[in-house]
Amino acid sequence: MLAKQNLLSSQSGKRKLSRCLLLLSAIFFSTGSSFSQSTGTTFTARLMNLEAAVNETFRYNTTLHNGARQARIYELKAGAPAGWSVAFKVEGSQVASFRLDSGKTQDISVEVVPSPSARPGKYSIPLKAVSGMDTAALTIEAVVKGAYAVELTTPSGRLSDEVTEGSSTQLHLVVRNSGTIALDNLELSAQAPSQWDASFEPSKIGRLEPGKTLDVTATVKVPNKTIAGDYVTNFSVKNPNANASASFRLTVETSLLSGWIGLLVILLAVGIIYYLIRKYGRR
Repeated sequence: MLAKQNLLSSQSGKRKLSRCLLLLSAIFFSTGSSFSQSTGTTFTARLMNLEAAVNETFRYNTTLHNGARQARIYELKAGAPAGWSVAFKVEGSQVASFRLDSGKTQDISVEVVPSPSARPGKYSIPLKAVSGMDTAALTIEAVVKGAYAVELTTPSGRLSDEVTEGSSTQLHLVVRNSGTIALDNLELSAQAPSQWDASFEPSKIGRLEPGKTLDVTATVKVPNKTIAGDYVTNFSVKNPNANASASFRLTVETSLLSGWIGLLVILLAVGIIYYLIRKYGRR
């Protein structure tokens, strides 16, 4: 009977110990830390879960601590999804491995670039710091929320027009949100030839939802006495997340009045020469 009581007491003690170990493990992993399999090496992340667009870089700040009694060389590994890339940086330089003295801690920047074809969702990326038989593991998460993209074109796709010197012309542009995330605070600008003037209506777009378009009118004014020929004006639309540009060719033509004036000047010059020849040519 006494032996049976001792056996039950022993089993109860084991169950309590098991519960305590599970509780400690839950508390430990909730801090975003990972001990190595052999020594006291730890691999931690300040933020384990980040959210960004698919065409942005996810940047994590991690820390590796060498709890061994001797210096070690750690090899850094990552298990990213196909088409993704992961880079480890120590003190600004990209590394695949590095040496860490005993008892020291090293900050490691982890940069994750998603595949351009990655669908919105949450992706887990396991990281490892390996030194011989010693392995410290850490899992980070990247939440892809879509892509930023914008296009700038014209309703017909034509990017050329004609204009008379000394006058202005209106060009119809189309801004399209070709991404999967709304674009806020888009600004339009132009890089025109010297002394030319370009303005937009509207000049700013507060918000453009995915798949939506907005018509914009660009007014370009050509100064007087502009030499006839082809000129290029670059239009652009941008915000901190996306940008697009379009090059528009404008063919400047001489005004009708300028043409008549030029013809009269030529005729007048010919008349003066003819008069001088007749007057002084006989002498």
